[in-house]
Amino acid sequence: MLSELRTSRLSPHKYYELYMRAFDELRKIEIFFKEETKRGCSVIDLYELVQHAGNILPRLYLLCTVGSVYIKSKEAPAKDILKDLVEMCRGIQHPLHGLFLRSYLSQVSKDKLPGIASDYEGDGDSINDAIEFVLQNFTEMNKLWVRMQHQGPFREKERREKERNELRDLVGKNLHVLSQIDGVDLEMYKDIVLPRVVNCKDELAQHYLMDCIIQVFPDEYHLQTLETLLGAFPQLQPTVDIKTVLSQLMERLSNYAAFSTEVLLEFVQVEAFAKFNSAIGKVIDSQPDMPVVGAITLYVSLLTFTLRVHPERLDFVDLVLISGSCVKKLSGKQKIEDTKATKQIIALLSAPVEKYNDIDTALKLSNYPRVMDHLDSATNKVMAVVIVQSILKNNTCISTSEKVDALFELIKGLIRDMEGTKDEELDEDDFMEEQSSVARLVHLFHNDDPEEMLKTEKTGLLSLAESFSLFLSTFEKLRLLSKAVDLIVLSAATDPNTSSSFLYFSVLLLMASLTFIFMSKKDA
Repeated sequence: MLSELRTSRLSPHKYYELYMRAFDELRKIEIFFKEETKRGCSVIDLYELVQHAGNILPRLYLLCTVGSVYIKSKEAPAKDILKDLVEMCRGIQHPLHGLFLRSYLSQVSKDKLPGIASDYEGDGDSINDAIEFVLQNFTEMNKLWVRMQHQGPFREKERREKERNELRDLVGKNLHVLSQIDGVDLEMYKDIVLPRVVNCKDELAQHYLMDCIIQVFPDEYHLQTLETLLGAFPQLQPTVDIKTVLSQLMERLSNYAAFSTEVLLEFVQVEAFAKFNSAIGKVIDSQPDMPVVGAITLYVSLLTFTLRVHPERLDFVDLVLISGSCVKKLSGKQKIEDTKATKQIIALLSAPVEKYNDIDTALKLSNYPRVMDHLDSATNKVMAVVIVQSILKNNTCISTSEKVDALFELIKGLIRDMEGTKDEELDEDDFMEEQSSVARLVHLFHNDDPEEMLKTEKTGLLSLAESFSLFLSTFEKLRLLSKAVDLIVLSAATDPNTSSSFLYFSVLLLMASLTFIFMSKKDA
């Protein structure tokens, strides 16, 4: 059966099935070798004997099997046997054969590595030997994995990439083994492991290996080596899906912070936010062709990280909204019309509103309106609806005229004719619901100071009158009432002595007229 592993005609999936059958048989052979040593057969003689097998691939599988028994016997230092095995496996340079052979070596040796409190520590063996063995095997497997894309005709490149992707877990298992070695502390990870792993230049390997590092090593290691880890991202190939890997890293660290409040101080000490913000800016600048949706997705992830780790730092939140690279991607002569990009912008702007459940906090973010200005009219309206619904849901009190002004500036997409909006695009039911929600905001105006309350109501009613004007002008037969509303608004804007009561009753009168018109139309 071992000779069958020499075939080059099978796909990776079929070859894996063959390998698993051979693996089961090799387990039985290993038991046989153990029994032979108990009967007095020298394990050293067995180790020498299998090296006389005729074909190199079966020979090396047998050598790894006997090597496992040899290490268990402790008749020789584990590091010497492991070094010999990993070097002997260089004899197989066929990518598919070599990957599975080295995967087998990793499998049979993972419980026999020298380490702290390991049965195989001593006689000069150390944890450094175990790390070097795993990293050397990992490096050679990675070379074989990368080489797969260069074999065969160009027209089969897509098929080869698919096959490579199917085999990536064979390479990643080495990193899992490495993370399980007792005694691999932060310093070893920082000085030995991380630099070796991030050194690969292949695009598929870069994405997968960075993902593996994030998944298999402890969160505290990532936090303490954040600068080194993030420094590798701008060097990655442009085709690597950096946003996914970076987002996963930020999500994992934010979960780590949420799990224990004691570690929040560590995030402050290592300046995690500043490093992430800087790294994202460098990644975007290094890839000028990155789509807008990719850049915004990165900042959505950064904002989510910030709101979970530093919710009290509004300056951090504001900085994310106006980060240079983010604004550079958003700004331009044309409004953003990419559907995926606008969804990400809505996610970006919705995050503070959903986190704080308080529009007052969002109004304190000076850069919030600037980001909204980069939206097309339809998306601006969607975001305005999100803000209004949040206020109504949480019964947020709006207590000053300044807050009213700031709020209605944010939701101007609902109360003014925005540039680019066409009458035929309006859905009457949606429009009526939106205007109803805007009108309900007046019930949330409150201030214990009567003078300030009057000022707040006047400011709000002016904006509501503008909304009412939009409502009327939407329907052709109501243009006359629209002009009346415009006159009321003009009067209030030019005459500071115009009372809130005058505005209130004027709007009520117009609304009554509107009701009469609609009722008459219905009866007709």
